[in-house]
Amino acid sequence: MRDVARVAGVSTKTVSNVVTGAFTVRPETRERVEAAIRELDFVPNLSARELRNGRTGIIGVALPDLDTAYSAELLHLLVESAHRRGFAVQIEETASRPERERELISRAQAHRVDGLILNPIRLEDTVVTTLAHLPPVVVIGEVEQHAADSAIVDNRAAAAEVARFVISRGARRIAVMGGSADGAGLRTATSRIRFAGVTDAVAAAGIALDPLLTVAPETWHTASAAEAMERLIARGRAFDAVIAFTDSLALGVLSALHRHGIRVPDDVLVTGFDNVELSRFTTPSLTTVDFGLDRIAESAVGMLVERIEGVDLPPRALAHPFRIIERASTAS
Repeated sequence: MRDVARVAGVSTKTVSNVVTGAFTVRPETRERVEAAIRELDFVPNLSARELRNGRTGIIGVALPDLDTAYSAELLHLLVESAHRRGFAVQIEETASRPERERELISRAQAHRVDGLILNPIRLEDTVVTTLAHLPPVVVIGEVEQHAADSAIVDNRAAAAEVARFVISRGARRIAVMGGSADGAGLRTATSRIRFAGVTDAVAAAGIALDPLLTVAPETWHTASAAEAMERLIARGRAFDAVIAFTDSLALGVLSALHRHGIRVPDDVLVTGFDNVELSRFTTPSLTTVDFGLDRIAESAVGMLVERIEGVDLPPRALAHPFRIIERASTAS
């Protein structure tokens, strides 16, 4: 670090700030330091740093299902944000194995990772609310808890806004992909909350939500959504809009509708959630809800690093705004 500082004409503390991201450095200074790092092939000695401050330089990230576009984009943003702060990332998948969350907590308590970002799918499955002493933890997603910091969005309000949007475009017989009126598909906090939001909006508009137009696929993957949409179409009930609870589900909806010659948006409006990259490239392009995944990732990592650094505050819940991105799947 002294060599880098000498070449860049800065102090070793400034080099440390650039490497760890602990403090903001002016862009022109950062560029000089990064140029010196490249010139000297400098690699931070994380083992030495661990010996000095008792940390590993690693944070754990656990998402429910890594096999979705949403998880891939969120994970990419979390990793980039962590790296900017000098942390590596250990990744785990927890949806079908909620006990893995407890294993990650144990690793943090044993100081094998410095902290955790968790995305539990149900309150009853998470260990965050059952432990008396938590390591540094940040929770993202819809599970309401008050034991750890949270990066949250108002999914109920977002789902209600989407329902009001399609109603404003003339929809009256609204199908739901991702939750069902009989509760069969309401196995996650996300599906429960988003279904409640849709229900709020249609009730306020004086519209009855037909139970036969609500369907819960076995998983929130595109193939499962396409199969579930086939079942819904086979019921023979007319519908003029489909609210899908993720963009991946919406892609399966679009595929099934196309196979049956049902035109979007001429015959049926279709919306998704999450505004992942693929939503811009579907045919037609997909109207969706944008939660600002980059902001969620940045605030989650930022809060976690503060906890790792010893910030002593009551658990915080940072709420992030949402907006509807209007595209061709709901064009007038």
